[in-house]
Amino acid sequence: QVQLVESGGGLVQPGGSLRLSCAASGTSGSIFRLLTMAWYRQAPGKQRELVASITRGGATNYADSVKDRFTISRDNPKMTAYLEMNSLKPEDTAVYYCNAALSTINSWGEGTLVTVSS
Repeated sequence: QVQLVESGGGLVQPGGSLRLSCAASGTSGSIFRLLTMAWYRQAPGKQRELVASITRGGATNYADSVKDRFTISRDNPKMTAYLEMNSLKPEDTAVYYCNAALSTINSWGEGTLVTVSS
C-alpha cells in the first residue's frame, strides 16, 4: 500500500503563501507515475472537500474556491506531489490531506494543518 506524508503546513497571514508537499513511499516509481494525486481539506465542523487533483497525464482540476490561487504539481522521480497556495484567505484554514488513487489503491496521509490568520 502507498504511504503518504504531508508537510509544509503552518500559520500564515492573509495574503501569504505556503507550499505543501506530499511524499509517497511503499511503492515504485512506475506505480507512482500512474497515480492520480489529490489534495483535500477539512475545516472545523465541515466535510472534507476536494481542493485539487492531478492525473498521470498532468491534467489538473481545482475547486472553484481556489482556482487562480492554488497550483498542484507532481515530481514523479521524487514521488512527491505539491500544492502551491498563494493569496491565502482565512477561509482556507483547514487540515490538508494528500490522497493517491489508482484502481484498488486509495491512500491518505495524516494531514497537515494550515492556519490563515493575522
